[in-house]
Amino acid sequence: MKRDTWVSGVTHSPTLLIIALVVMPATAQAYVGPGAGLTAIGTMIALLAALVLAIVGFVWYPVKRMLRARKAKADIQTPRENES
Repeated sequence: MKRDTWVSGVTHSPTLLIIALVVMPATAQAYVGPGAGLTAIGTMIALLAALVLAIVGFVWYPVKRMLRARKAKADIQTPRENES
């Protein structure tokens, strides 16, 4: 006897799917209070800000180091006017 069959030999997967679809509500009747709503909005804003700052950090700081190194290299290569 197969593992996923009823006594009659018919698989029960379609039966369970039909029962789940009948029991599932069409719309959710839920209430989100002001405290939970503001918390959810604040969490989303903080998550987006953290992602933006992480991307800026990974891009900006290497560019900043490169610009600083280029400026230092230019200062070394060109003699200063008051040194001669």
